[in-house]
Amino acid sequence: MAGSSATAPAAEPLPRSIFKKFLVMLCSLLMSLYVFYCLADRCQTLPGPIIAAGAASEEEEGGGGGYLGGSAELPPWQAAAARRKRLLQRLKQQQRRRRQEAAGAGPEMMPGAGGSRPGGSGGGGGSAAGTPGTLTSLLGEGSKRLPQAVIIGVKKGGTRALLEFLRVHPDVRAVGAEPHFFDRNYERGLAWYRDLMPRTLEGQITMEKTPSYFVTKEAPARISSMSKGTKLIVVVRDPVTRAISDYTQTLSKKPDIPTFESLTFKNRTTGLIDTSWSAIQIGIYAKHLENWLLYFPIGQILFVSGERLISDPAGELGRVQDFLGLKRIITDKHFYFNKTKGFPCLKKAEGSSKPHCLGKTKGRTHPDIDQEVVQRLRDFYRPFNMKFYQMTGQDFGWD
Repeated sequence: MAGSSATAPAAEPLPRSIFKKFLVMLCSLLMSLYVFYCLADRCQTLPGPIIAAGAASEEEEGGGGGYLGGSAELPPWQAAAARRKRLLQRLKQQQRRRRQEAAGAGPEMMPGAGGSRPGGSGGGGGSAAGTPGTLTSLLGEGSKRLPQAVIIGVKKGGTRALLEFLRVHPDVRAVGAEPHFFDRNYERGLAWYRDLMPRTLEGQITMEKTPSYFVTKEAPARISSMSKGTKLIVVVRDPVTRAISDYTQTLSKKPDIPTFESLTFKNRTTGLIDTSWSAIQIGIYAKHLENWLLYFPIGQILFVSGERLISDPAGELGRVQDFLGLKRIITDKHFYFNKTKGFPCLKKAEGSSKPHCLGKTKGRTHPDIDQEVVQRLRDFYRPFNMKFYQMTGQDFGWD
């Protein structure tokens, strides 16, 4: 009896040890729940296209059991790397698909067709076209680079149309707004300029366009300082028509400005042209080109005809694609002629499944100009045009 009474207290530590184990298990369970909660919250913050792309990858690759293709069995850091790799592969597949569609330009390219695209539905197919750039940015893939090609001019020559046409090409990424870095914002530095650029993958070209560069004295030296290998594109147009278009744009913003005729001449009686007026001065192409040839060889500058960009957009785009070292993907199948505006429009713009024309600020109706003034201007520009033809080796047929 004494022995049994002595051993009775020894049973008391047992409930205490169980209690300790219970606390440890409870803490572990709570920690696990917290981790799962954080992971679930993280997944919910991911954009829909990424999750959809991952799910599609899982189905296509026959992924086994884990979320986004079986990565649940891997350590977290390896699972994240695996998902990143698969999504990048998905991105590249979509880029190849875009190239094939652009090259084919089948029935879905027709205005209002709303045809279906691989990986998307008919009505919303436009989002698929924009996915590569979006995914590239969201995933942090690619990098921001200084432009390898710049459209440097000229104002009212057709630079916006050229840029919009080029952006259809899957290997061209371009800034939408004009950066004006080499003429107005140069003091901000190249890091600021680079940050304006879109992310690009290997093999893609970064571009920008600012037409005022062509007439900015400091621009050639500054671009050469950035990269002597930069390819330059100049869209030129009949300088007389360009001057009238320039005036029309100003008139739409300032209806009270003097007439075109009064601004053209220093003295109407003598017929002396006022070359200090920017609308006239910009059209002296040979003078501005001389400044660029001090820093760049003529073979590094492509001159695009603004007139042919309207009459034969595919032909001019073919020359531009060759100049940039791109495959000829943009063809006549991408364009249709808008009779109302009087120039070609895209059957399907970048990131959209709908036809696209330039905005209402393009294709304005020009005011009637005295034909005597027009002839005086043609006589004034003729020698400069002849010199420009000789310098470029191209006859643009303005005379």
